[in-house]
Amino acid sequence: AQLVEYGGGSAQPGGSLRLSCVASGFSLSESPMTWIRQGPGDRLEWVASIDNGHGSTVYGTDVKDRFTITRDNAQNTLYLQLNNLKTEETAMYYCAKGYCSGVDCLLRGRGTQVSVSS
Repeated sequence: AQLVEYGGGSAQPGGSLRLSCVASGFSLSESPMTWIRQGPGDRLEWVASIDNGHGSTVYGTDVKDRFTITRDNAQNTLYLQLNNLKTEETAMYYCAKGYCSGVDCLLRGRGTQVSVSS
C-alpha cells in the first residue's frame, strides 16, 4: 500500500491550494483517511479526517471553515482544499490511512510542502 501527495506549493496569506493524495494497493473506499501536517520545528498536527461511509468529516479547530477534506473513491484519491491560508500554516502536509493524529499514523505518504508567505 502506498500514498502519494501532490499539489503543494507557494501561496500568499489568504490564498488557496488544493492538495491531492493518490492511494494504491488498497481501496480508499475501505478506509477512513486523514490529513496531518508538520511545520518547521513543530510536532505532527492533525488537520482533518473523513470516514469511508457517508463522508462525514471532522476538522481541527484552527482549520475548520477554511479547509475541506473530500474523497473520490472512483479515482482512489483524497483531497484537501486549503482556503484563506495563514503564514503559520507553512508545513509539510501528509495524507494518512485511517483515523490518526500524528505519530500513530501507520501508513502515510512522503508529504507535499505548502509555503505561505507574502
